[in-house]
Amino acid sequence: MAKKKWIQKAIKNPGALTRTAKREGAITKSGTIKKSWLNEKAKGSGVTAKRARLAKTLSKLRKKK
Repeated sequence: MAKKKWIQKAIKNPGALTRTAKREGAITKSGTIKKSWLNEKAKGSGVTAKRARLAKTLSKLRKKK
């Protein structure tokens, strides 16, 4: 069975969440999005909330060092 590329299909506008976070001042000095902002946005509804939830899910898939 072939693996499906669901992540590539889920990300329609790469960088959109980061641009929104920059506009709202939720970027740390190291260039990452603040976890508190991400958690707050993930609770809502709408496009930004969907992007925040996807970002939280994808962060769990990253290889931990």
